[in-house]
Amino acid sequence: MTTTGRTTAAHLEHVEAPGSMLTETAARVLAVFRISTGFVFLWAFLDKTFGLGYATPAERAWINGGSPTKGFLSSVEVGPFQNFFHDIAGTTWANWLFMLGLLGIGLALILGIGMRIAAVAATAMMAMMWIAEWPLAQHTSAGEPSGSTNPITDYHYMYAVGAIVLALTYAGHTWGLGRLWAKLPFVQKHRWLI
Repeated sequence: MTTTGRTTAAHLEHVEAPGSMLTETAARVLAVFRISTGFVFLWAFLDKTFGLGYATPAERAWINGGSPTKGFLSSVEVGPFQNFFHDIAGTTWANWLFMLGLLGIGLALILGIGMRIAAVAATAMMAMMWIAEWPLAQHTSAGEPSGSTNPITDYHYMYAVGAIVLALTYAGHTWGLGRLWAKLPFVQKHRWLI
């Protein structure tokens, strides 16, 4: 039996070889995952900036003088870095860094450009948020249950790994601007920008 001119055995051998191919269906699924993940970051930016009423009410919107980091970081009640997060909660530099991170990661993933930078930034942001929530702790510093359901593999970890997978599989090439981005002379000279 043949499959497009190749024997079935030869075809299966090729399919099963790591790194040898990515099917069109897999590429499309990765594109949906990329755009969806990007929208998670972009939506957080938009909601915190404009107070769309989901996680952020209008009166606490960044454009209305609210702080995107104060509420979360000042309520950190677990882990060895509580004081650090309390100290930076609501600072101008923390607000800007967090919001630019959300916007940059979101746009990069949705557009399919700068995927390596987006993966590094998403991993750094998720690591900081993981440390702030400190899922290793079963109890807060006040002795209350921390609400942690898994000490290691939580949503922070999954978003970070997801962003890395998207970058490594060139997920921006399908339904994104990744191919065009990679052809730009500046990006050609600086491959880490892909």
